[in-house]
Amino acid sequence: MDNTNQIRKREEIPVEDTWAVEDLYASDALWEQELATLDADKEVLLSFAGHLADSGKTLCDYLERMEQVNAKANRLANYCMRKADEDTRNPVYQAMSGKFMSVVVELNAASSFETPEIMAISDAKLDSFYAEHSGLERYRRYLTDLRRHKDHVLSAAEEKLLAAAGEMADTPDTVYGMLADADMTFPDAVDAEGKPHPVSQGTFALCEESPDRVLRKSAYESMYHSFRKFKNTAAALLNAQNKQLKFYAEARKYPSAFDAALAGTNVPTSVYLNLIETVHRNLDKMHRYVRLRKKLLGVEELHFYDVYASLVEGVDRKIPFAEAKQTVYEALAPLGEDYRRVLKEGFENRWIDVYQNEGKRSGAYSAGAAVHPYVLLNYTGTLDSQFTLAHEMGHALHSYYSNKHQNPIDAHYVIFVAEVASTCNEALLMEHLLSRTENKKERAYLINHFLEQFKGTLYRQTMFAEFELNIGRMVQEGKALTADVLCSEYRRLNELYFGPDMVVDDEIAMEWARIPHFYYNYYVFQYATGYAAAIALSRKILSGDGNAVKDYIQFLSGGRSKSPIDLLKDTGVDMAQPTPVEEALKLFGELLDEMEALTEV
Repeated sequence: MDNTNQIRKREEIPVEDTWAVEDLYASDALWEQELATLDADKEVLLSFAGHLADSGKTLCDYLERMEQVNAKANRLANYCMRKADEDTRNPVYQAMSGKFMSVVVELNAASSFETPEIMAISDAKLDSFYAEHSGLERYRRYLTDLRRHKDHVLSAAEEKLLAAAGEMADTPDTVYGMLADADMTFPDAVDAEGKPHPVSQGTFALCEESPDRVLRKSAYESMYHSFRKFKNTAAALLNAQNKQLKFYAEARKYPSAFDAALAGTNVPTSVYLNLIETVHRNLDKMHRYVRLRKKLLGVEELHFYDVYASLVEGVDRKIPFAEAKQTVYEALAPLGEDYRRVLKEGFENRWIDVYQNEGKRSGAYSAGAAVHPYVLLNYTGTLDSQFTLAHEMGHALHSYYSNKHQNPIDAHYVIFVAEVASTCNEALLMEHLLSRTENKKERAYLINHFLEQFKGTLYRQTMFAEFELNIGRMVQEGKALTADVLCSEYRRLNELYFGPDMVVDDEIAMEWARIPHFYYNYYVFQYATGYAAAIALSRKILSGDGNAVKDYIQFLSGGRSKSPIDLLKDTGVDMAQPTPVEEALKLFGELLDEMEALTEV
């Protein structure tokens, strides 16, 4: 029985289709018991205050305990957050997540002496510490990276104050999540026959992919008219988010929140700006794709509720989850048997929470817990859902390899490289699917999906990045982000990116209000850079380059052992240059050529 379109209650979902949160803690009571031990950990960490510069052994002892406490906190976080995401309306897990955050804020405040004390150690003295205590070598990478921020570290008292404000600073994101995922409801959409269809954050994309234009428009208006009712609240939240980023950046003496965010992941701001400039130089290809979409759909006006509809009829079909897993498994054969062994382990041992249910967090993600990764899906049986499975399992195996090969303190890779592994899986899946068919219609269908990935990732995410950059600059200049300001800027960018053949309406001008990534602190550009890097890597892997797979697995195993730019350089991809983005967009143009030829009438 196909349950992909049903929105069931959580208890109606078969256990085998849910993630094994019990692998973290067998019960809420055991979680509570472990959470309580953080009080003692806090006191132990506090006992090191004022002593980190005493000796290499003392510094090493502190770092060992800190690493252990952070690993415990990560396990605690994964349990309460995964449980909360199963049903965002459940007050038990809302309360547990809130309780955990309060404890962590206290813990961070208690250990806030760490950074200023480590910064105060001279280079010569730190070198002597390494020489006198060999165990400290384990933390060299961590200490070197931390001291990179020396000019932006405050006094111990100031650091403690900033740490204590952490929970308050998270409020805009927390409130936005409750508004968008838990509190907001959307009127049913109606199809051409008058049949109602439920609209939620999880079902919206499915409605927008329907061949029924009446349904697409109805769902589109349901979503954005509902957000418009809360436009002032949504604007106030996004304004507050950007205000808190500005506050922290200024407190730490960064020129802007933008500079502070990219410094955090050790990525030059030029990479972000080069991405936008390179995509701007290639907007003609995006406009050409929009014109082709309008032509193939045969519409007088192309609206945003038309941008996800298939351009090739008679090929769409439901893909059962079991089939999706098998296809992904086959597609990733070029990555080697060890990679597929781990992939199969994830498929068979409940790493994945598969289907949507009432109140479940929308979208998809992977969380890299030490016991094993956890993947949230809202699987709907579409081709896009199959690609999402490949994408999130790319994240999951990246976490698996990093956790396996790096110490806990070095295992958590930075966001800049996170999207590479996920998107490389998608590129390999697409090449696999294309290799299996010579049918003209099927090939056009798949190439269109590939084009949609470019549109949605390289172009659209770059547009998001430009929006985030521009509103951040507005706040930096003292401007308030009102709903009118946000809608105006978002409309302008849609007109720029989609070109003259797209109708940019009042509804799409509200889309900023439903994008949770604008609360992720200059995150989204990394989808686009990651996509470009992944295209380059997938080409190397499929070319038969003998070292490509070995270099790629080494990259997945790298964690934070090097800067993200250097990790990718080791695979032969230099993201400090515009070349990977240019080459990816060149491929987009070539695919567009083939799509035009395949659909020539």
